[in-house]
Formats: sequence, C-alpha cells, structure tokens
Amino acid sequence: MDMFGLFGGAGAVFESVFRAYPVSFIDRPDLENGDKVILPPSALERLSSLHIEFPMLFEISNVKEQRKSHCGVLEFVAEEGVAYMPYWMMQNLLMAEGDIIKFKSTSLPKGTYVKLRPQSKDFLDISNPKAVLETTLRRYSCLTTGDSILINYNNKRFFIDIFETRPQNAVTIIETDCEVDFAPPLDYVEPVYQPAAAPVAAAGPSAAQVTQAAEREAQLEPKFTPFVGAAKRLDGKPSSSIPIPVPPVPQSSAAVAGSFGAASQGGSLGGSLGKGSLGKSPPVARSTAGKIVFGGAKPLTAGAGPSGAKPAATAAAEPPKEEPKFVPFQGQSHKLK
Repeated sequence: MDMFGLFGGAGAVFESVFRAYPVSFIDRPDLENGDKVILPPSALERLSSLHIEFPMLFEISNVKEQRKSHCGVLEFVAEEGVAYMPYWMMQNLLMAEGDIIKFKSTSLPKGTYVKLRPQSKDFLDISNPKAVLETTLRRYSCLTTGDSILINYNNKRFFIDIFETRPQNAVTIIETDCEVDFAPPLDYVEPVYQPAAAPVAAAGPSAAQVTQAAEREAQLEPKFTPFVGAAKRLDGKPSSSIPIPVPPVPQSSAAVAGSFGAASQGGSLGGSLGKGSLGKSPPVARSTAGKIVFGGAKPLTAGAGPSGAKPAATAAAEPPKEEPKFVPFQGQSHKLK
C-alpha cells in the first residue's frame, strides 16, 4: 500500500492510506474497549521525521462513504499497508474488512463538555454507571460527535452515542476535566402520569357514622320531667295553666275518687238535723259495697244515676276534666250550725 507524507518542520502533516482489518485478526480483543489502532513500523518513521507532537491523533475517513472519525495509536507492529482497528470503529465508518481507510494527523482541542446517550435503557440498570463510564473513557483519546462507542461491562455490550461535544465536534479527553451529561436512552419511554389512588379507609365506623349514632342515642334517652299532671288551686277555682298530659289512671283509683264526690253532694248534714227530730230521723240509705257516705241519706230523685254518681244535669253543666291519678278530697264544705 502506498504511503505518502508531507515533510517539513513543525506543523507538517502526515497522510497515508491502509487496508483496515478488525483487531480480532491479531487476537487482540482487549482493543475493542477504546479507540486505539495498530499501524505498521514505517508509519512511526514518517511520524518521527515530521516531528508530530504527542499524543498522536489521527483523522480517519472512508472516502467512499464520506464518513469521518478520529482515533489514537497504540502500537506500530502491524504488517506494512495494514491498519488494525476496533470493529465498532469500522461500523461507524461503514467499512468492511479490507476496505481502504485514510489516516491524517491532526490536533484536537481539549474537551470541556460531552453529552452521551445510551442506545439501550439497560445501561441505567448498572449499579454505578458513572464509575463504569469513567473507567472506560480512560481507554479513549478523543471523541467525535455522531460516533457510537462501545462499553463492555459484566459480559454485556453497551453502545453509547456521542450526542454533543464542546468546544468542537471532535475533542481530546486526555488529561482534561470534562463535564459529562446524559440524554435519555433511545428506547426510553416517558411513563404516563397516573394520579395516586385514594387511601383505603381503616376498618371501623367513620366520624360521620359515630356522630349520627350519638344523635340517635340522645333522642332515645328518656328526659327528666319534674312534674306531670294538672294544676289545682286550693280555693277550688279552675287553674289557668295548660294541663300537662298525665299517664292513664287505673279504673280502681277513678272509682274510689268518684265515690268521694258523690257522697259529699248526696246529703246535707245540717239540713237533716233541722227537718226532723233526733228520734224520728229518716232511715239512712245504705251504700253499695266499697262506698263511703258522709251525712244523712237523701231520697234519690227521678233520673238519678246509680248510687254515688252525679246527676245528669250537673254533669252536663260542668266541663269535662281529666281525673288525676289521686284526689284526696273533693266537694262542698258544710257547717254544723
């Protein structure tokens, strides 16, 4: 393979063409982790005569496909006219085994910023991707925007795209502090936002249920009533207060209360003494069993009810009253004189 160079002092440029083959042809798979190539010894003689400054960096290009990249050199032990290079670099240049590749010496600025983009989101599953990336990039001498570098880790191959470099599209990363940023992987899908589910209520009644239960218990709880019944005046006049409902009175108590009223109105103790003598007093009518009669007996008039009952005219004139549970005494007062 023909080789040519421009001879001169400082600032001279080395240019040469070789046939490219992957490093697996010389059983050097370790060179796949980096961007170093192996050139023949004749290339070293030309580079030394041109006073090319170190580190030696080259612009490599596939003239047929118009693809360019950059690389460094590791050794000068290849056969004449042959250049061994990592296979991922040949893929970037769209080259096959034995294709012609052009080398040109160049000088690159030190990189200040590099943005990387993994081709697979599996790279994010690495426990410490930053440490892995720093260790891998030590094997690289330069980076070119648009290339895809290879990282071998834990028996897996990860391809990383060089998304952006500053201050130029090609920079050197030898002995420089470079800021590294990551772009989302090519197969990364943004998760769809879903609102958080409402928390499940704990077992047991809620605060509203407890309040409703307390209100129902308060309604069912009996109220204290200090007095129940109708008001009565001592002078016998009707009371103006509103009667309070009273519980039903047993029949036996009402009968006893009625007997007291009938006995007091049935006869006059003073009248019986004035009309007749003590020796010839009219016979006293005997009451029925269970009745108590005060004073002399008085003949029953027509239309009168049973013994101890009020006349019909008197019952109709008086307004109906509710009978209390217990009445100690009812009737008219009488004097002995």
